[in-house]
Amino acid sequence: MTRPDTDAALDAYSQVVTAVAADLTPHVAALQVTGPDGRSGAGSAVVVPGDGLLLTNAHVVGRARAGRAVFGDGSETPVEVVGTDPLSDLAVVRATAGAPEPVVLGDAARLRVGQLVVAVGNPLGLAGSVTAGVVSGLGRSLPTRDGRTARVVEDVIQTDAALNPGNSGGALADSASRVVGINTAVAGWGLGLAVPVNDTTRRIIDTLVRDGRVRRAYLGLVSSPAPLPAELAARTGRRRGLRVVDVVAGSPADRAGLRPGDLVLEAGRAPVAEAQSLQRLLFAEAVGQPLPVTVYRRGAMVDVIAVPTELTG
Repeated sequence: MTRPDTDAALDAYSQVVTAVAADLTPHVAALQVTGPDGRSGAGSAVVVPGDGLLLTNAHVVGRARAGRAVFGDGSETPVEVVGTDPLSDLAVVRATAGAPEPVVLGDAARLRVGQLVVAVGNPLGLAGSVTAGVVSGLGRSLPTRDGRTARVVEDVIQTDAALNPGNSGGALADSASRVVGINTAVAGWGLGLAVPVNDTTRRIIDTLVRDGRVRRAYLGLVSSPAPLPAELAARTGRRRGLRVVDVVAGSPADRAGLRPGDLVLEAGRAPVAEAQSLQRLLFAEAVGQPLPVTVYRRGAMVDVIAVPTELTG
């Protein structure tokens, strides 16, 4: 027999999830696009502040320039692609025949591992699907590939909320219905990833709306936040750095001599403690400019100079 306090806890959990679902479902659309080569794509999109703007994934949009968004109440609107940014896996489209009110955007920088999150999207063609789980990891990196071009989506949120094809571009929200991420991929059984909504994301959205693209500098590192060894922490007065998990072959990071296992302490003479610290340095002004990077490798400090290239393709 279930104890009364357990019933109360389950009721409270259900109330949060149902409230978030009710708040967000009207603002998350099923998105269908068709590229110039005739290939179609499908996913989800979230209405965000702006004149009919919806936020989705770059990999959902691909090279398409137009499509159609269908909302939970059955209303639909043609959309035009405003811009895409493959490095962050974000894209902005604009509804040309009206859209619901926008969601409230939160700040993923405030998320904590173990925190409740709710995913809303259109997986497998099932409109308005809702799943819930917890934040199971922060600051992850997601290597992606588009043809021969390798990329790394940085600082993604890891969650155990069930995600399936069609969830990409949908909303990941906190318990107050604030959208803190855009679901981007299914990494494996019981594992989903989302692009965080934070200061960097807002800058990307603004640039896409203004210019249609984001001119980005590219390093080619796959990294994850990691604690510094006690001795190094005492010496530097810092607690965390970025552990290099992988280096994309032929990338600026590879040419600079960075290796898997390196612990990145500084980039551009500034401390690096999470992927966003590095992302902030990799906009247009960094392309072609020497970027000093300090890493801890096998008990020694190593300084290298990387020269970011522009992300293309």
